[in-house]
Amino acid sequence: MIPADFARSFAAAFAQQDATAIAALLAAEGMFLTLTGITAETREDVRHAMAQEFNGIFAQSRLVTGKGAVQSLGPDTALVTQRYVVTGAVDETGADLPRFAALLIAVLRNRNDAWQAISLTFNAVA
Repeated sequence: MIPADFARSFAAAFAQQDATAIAALLAAEGMFLTLTGITAETREDVRHAMAQEFNGIFAQSRLVTGKGAVQSLGPDTALVTQRYVVTGAVDETGADLPRFAALLIAVLRNRNDAWQAISLTFNAVA
C-alpha cells in the first residue's frame, strides 16, 4: 500500500466492518482515536475498539467519501487527510442518528515498503 491508498483501504475495511483490517493499517506502536473517543494504543486494542463500534453505533454505518489529500512529510513519512460523511449510525436504543461529517487524519511511516499509521485520528467535524 502507498499513502494514496490508505483512506480507500480504511473505508473498505469500515464498509466490511473488518476490525482486524483496520488494526492492520496501524504500525505496532501506532495510536488510534476512534469516532466515539476510544483511544487504542496497540493493534489488539484497535481491533477490540472497532469490533465494539461495529457491534454498536456503527453496526449499519457506511462512509461516503469526500475530499482527501496526501502530503509528503519526507521520504518515509506522509500525512493523509480524508473527509467522509457517516450514514447509518444508531444510538443505544437502535434509533437512527442523523448523518454527520467526519475527518480521518493519519500520519504514515514507511518501513520496509510497508506504509502504516503511527497516528490515526477519526473525528466528527462540523
